[in-house]
Amino acid sequence: MNLVAENLSYKPDEQFHLNEVSFDFKKGNIYTILGRTLSGKTTLLKTIAGLLTPDTGAMQFEDKDFLKVPVWERNIAMVYQQFINYPHLNVFENVAFPLKQRKVDDQVIADEVTKSLKSVGLEGYENRKIQELSGGQQQRVSLARSLVKNAKILLLDEPLVNLDYKLREQLREEFKNIFSQGLSEDSIVIFSTTDPREAMEINGEVIVLDEGKVLQVGQAKEIFENPKTLKVAEISNDPPMNILKAIIQENKIIFEEIKVNLPSHLSSLKEKSFNLGIRASDIELSDSGFEFEVELAEISGSETLLHLKRGNARIIISIEEVLNFNIHDRVKINFNANKVYAFNEDGVLASSPFGGSYV
Repeated sequence: MNLVAENLSYKPDEQFHLNEVSFDFKKGNIYTILGRTLSGKTTLLKTIAGLLTPDTGAMQFEDKDFLKVPVWERNIAMVYQQFINYPHLNVFENVAFPLKQRKVDDQVIADEVTKSLKSVGLEGYENRKIQELSGGQQQRVSLARSLVKNAKILLLDEPLVNLDYKLREQLREEFKNIFSQGLSEDSIVIFSTTDPREAMEINGEVIVLDEGKVLQVGQAKEIFENPKTLKVAEISNDPPMNILKAIIQENKIIFEEIKVNLPSHLSSLKEKSFNLGIRASDIELSDSGFEFEVELAEISGSETLLHLKRGNARIIISIEEVLNFNIHDRVKINFNANKVYAFNEDGVLASSPFGGSYV
C-alpha cells in the first residue's frame, strides 16, 4: 500500500506549520518537497517519521493507521541537515550501529555495511575515524547508515544544505544514482530542499510547499515549465522568476515605457493588465536593447547576477560569465518574448511558452 495522507494540519502556535496537506506516495518512487525556509518541509518529514503528531488529518501505510504506529515500529530512516555521526566510532562501526542494535548476525552486518558503503562511494574507508573525513564524506556515512537499515521509507531533510557549492553538485549527482540503483521497489524516498535546481536534478515528483500548504504537485519538468501560480514560479526558480506588471495593447507587451512584440502563445489573451513572468536566464545584454540601471552585481562561480531597475520595475538577469559592473551603471537588455509567462491579476498562470494554463 502507498503512504497516503489526507488533510494533515499542525498548528502549535498562531501559524500553520502544516495546513491540510495531502499526498499519495507510491513505493519505488522518489519525491522531492520543495519550499523556502519555514515552509513546513521538516515538520512534514517529522510527522511521517512519528516525531510530531498532527492536530488533524489521517495517514495510512501498509493497511495501518500510521499515526498510531510508534516511532520505533515505522521502519523509517532519516538523514538530517547536520552530519549526525558517532565521533568515537570508525566508519564501519557508524554504519553498522543500527544493525547491531537489532542484534543482527555479524556476517550479515559485514555484508550489509560493505554493500552500503560501496553504494555511497566509501568502500575502503571502513577503518577511518569520522574526524578524518571531509564534510561530504561524513554526510555519505550518514546516508550509508540510513541505507543499511533497508527502511521502507527514507527521509532526507535538506542533506546537502551545509556543503559548499562544488560538493553539493557532486553529491547531488551521486544521490540521484544511489536512489535510482540502490533502493528496492518497496522503498519510498522523500527528499526535501530549498534549492529548485536540486528538485529538478533529483527528478521524480515534486511537491511545492509554502507556509505549510501544498501549492502544486507534479513531475519536476511540468512544474518548471508550467508553474501554477506566481508563488510557485518564484519558489521553483533560482533566482526567482522576474515578475513585472504589464499590459497587452495593440499586439504589444507594455511596461515601464517598454514595448515588446506579443508572442504567439499570448495572442489569445485579451487586452488587459497581467503579471509578466520571465526567468533571469531569458534576458540578455544587448546594445540595441532597453536601458536599465544597475543596483547590484553578484558573482556566483562563473556566473554574474545583475540586479537592475527601471522606474518601478526590478529584475535580475544571469550572465554565463564573470563581468564587472558598478552601482548606477547603465546597461541595455533584451527580453526573449517567446519565453514570457502570463499570470492573471490573481497570480494564476494564464499562458506559458509550453502551452500551460490554469485559468
